[in-house]
Amino acid sequence: MIRVQEEPFDAAAESQALRAGRTDTGATVTFVGTVRELSGGQAIQHMTLEHYPGMTEKALQDIERQAVERWPLLDTLIVHRYGRLAPGDDIVLVAVTSAHREAAFEACAFLMDWLKTKAPFWKLEEGNCGEANWVDARDSDDKAAARWMKDPVA
Repeated sequence: MIRVQEEPFDAAAESQALRAGRTDTGATVTFVGTVRELSGGQAIQHMTLEHYPGMTEKALQDIERQAVERWPLLDTLIVHRYGRLAPGDDIVLVAVTSAHREAAFEACAFLMDWLKTKAPFWKLEEGNCGEANWVDARDSDDKAAARWMKDPVA
């Protein structure tokens, strides 16, 4: 399931809902990404996330589909926020369920690595002195995603 929304989410409630009524789930892995107060050593007052509706959901669905094809997952959930966020606000939730922990851990890591490098979101960081900078792609994110270019282990 994919949701792109402006409203905050409750990670615990979302995880619980994902598992509701299932007795075949042996592992649930969740990741919550949060706005940091520092970026590149600079204080952040706000981060604004922009996206192109329709295009973003389609890209997230493709990323989710790739995970489902690689690992034996029971359910997936990606919730990504947009709009103006402050340090401490949650940005993204990725949750996966599987019968076994290895598939759940691997799929969750894959989803986050792919989201960081392939999801069409644009981030504007606003500092305490009024300066604003668009966030560029990071080499570390590209390197993390590169490990998934190999054949799947599932």
